[in-house]
Amino acid sequence: MRTVQLRDAKARLSALVEAAEKGEASVITKHGRPAAMLVPMDMAERLIAAEGPSLAEMLLSIPAGFEVERDPTPLRAADL
Repeated sequence: MRTVQLRDAKARLSALVEAAEKGEASVITKHGRPAAMLVPMDMAERLIAAEGPSLAEMLLSIPAGFEVERDPTPLRAADL
């Protein structure tokens, strides 16, 4: 894995993308600290898939007829 400063990454973006297509990841640093990583698509897809289901997928998986009771406590008065 190569490490590249941000200003060099801007100048050599095409080369970094070609390296990523060949399977090589690159860390981009800003002021000497890692700020971003350019990775091959297969690695990125594995990382995204490892995160688990999206919020929409979780909400759609709630069984039909799921009821939620509302709290009957009256709201407090707002002093505007």
